[in-house]
Amino acid sequence: MAQLLKSISNRIYTALHRHRFAKWGKGSHIGWKAMRLEGLKYISVGEQTYIASGVQLTAWDSHNGNHYTPNIIIGKRCSIRNNAHITAINSIRIGDNLLTGTNVLITDNSHGQSTREHMNLPFHKRPLYSKGPVVIGNNVWLGNNVCVMPGVTIGDGAIIGANSVVTHDVPAFAVACGIPAKIIKQL
Repeated sequence: MAQLLKSISNRIYTALHRHRFAKWGKGSHIGWKAMRLEGLKYISVGEQTYIASGVQLTAWDSHNGNHYTPNIIIGKRCSIRNNAHITAINSIRIGDNLLTGTNVLITDNSHGQSTREHMNLPFHKRPLYSKGPVVIGNNVWLGNNVCVMPGVTIGDGAIIGANSVVTHDVPAFAVACGIPAKIIKQL
């Protein structure tokens, strides 16, 4: 019975929000209840993708008087688990069949740069800054608590181990883990 109620609430929640997205693929669902949904008009979701509860999907077109052109594209048949946070002021492109663990962060931005000027400001007054877009290929697996940082490309079929912070590109069919993530196996 609990599973049935959860399924019904997810369908209702999806119906309430899917029209706010730039594109919402057939058969895709978002779980009850997201933590934060901002700038959905800049976010496209492919077919048969599941976005679990507690997620934050944010595409910021302005912040503290600065203007941005965000774009988030999530491919087909992706499974984005609970409490994921995907945030953009630039561009995040996720290929098909992404599997994430829980608590994953994918970001193309940060609150300011590592300069004295910015670090003297409270975080909420710092301008958002992007080091570049994030690209995640097809058939990628991101373990629990993975952080994918700005300007990173992760190739097709790559696996990123739990608790890793990806600060540099990871080639296709590589296994990477650690802080910062390093390649431990290349197929």
